[in-house]
Amino acid sequence: MKNSIVVRQVLPFIQWYGLMIFFTLLADFLLHRLQWVSVGRYLGYAGTALVLLSFLYSLRKRKFIASGSPKQYLALHEYLSWAGSVMILVHAGIHFNAILPWLAVLLLLIVVASGLTGKYLLKKANETLKEKKKSLLATGSSPEEADKKLFFDSVTVDIMKKWRTVHMPITLLLGLLSLLHILSILMYAK
Repeated sequence: MKNSIVVRQVLPFIQWYGLMIFFTLLADFLLHRLQWVSVGRYLGYAGTALVLLSFLYSLRKRKFIASGSPKQYLALHEYLSWAGSVMILVHAGIHFNAILPWLAVLLLLIVVASGLTGKYLLKKANETLKEKKKSLLATGSSPEEADKKLFFDSVTVDIMKKWRTVHMPITLLLGLLSLLHILSILMYAK
C-alpha cells in the first residue's frame, strides 16, 4: 500500500485541493480581520480575469494560437485557474440569500477537482501502473499474476480516465452560471 497509486498520486491531489481551501479561508479571514471585506468584491473580477486568461491553453490546444509550447500553456492554465479559483471563492464568501452563487461555487469546486484529477493523477497514475507491471513481469510474474496484483490500481486508473467527461461540461455550466451572475449584478446593481 506504501507505493500504491492512491498514496503516490491521490494524496498530492488532495493536498493541492486542501491548499486551495486553506488559502481561501486565510484570505477571507485576513480581509475580515483587517476590515477590508469590500476587497472581496474586486477579487471576483480579478479571479474571473485569471480564469478567462487560463483559457489561452484551450485556444492553443485547438490551434487558434500557433506560437508557444502547449505544455507551457497547460502550466499557465493550471496555475491561473487555481489562483483565480481562490480569488473567486474569497469573493463568494458565505451568502445565504441566493442560490445562483452557491451553485456556481459548487461547480467551481467540482471543476477544480476534475482539473486537478487530470493534472496530478491520470498521467502519473498511468505511468506508475505501467512501471509496476513492467517490474512485476521482469521479476518473473506471469501477465495474469501481475494483473491480479495490480487489480485495485487498474480500477483506480480506469475511474480517473473519465475525468474529462466531468471537467468539460461542468466548466461550460460554470461559465453559464457565472455569466448569469454577472448579468444579474449588472441588471440589479444600484
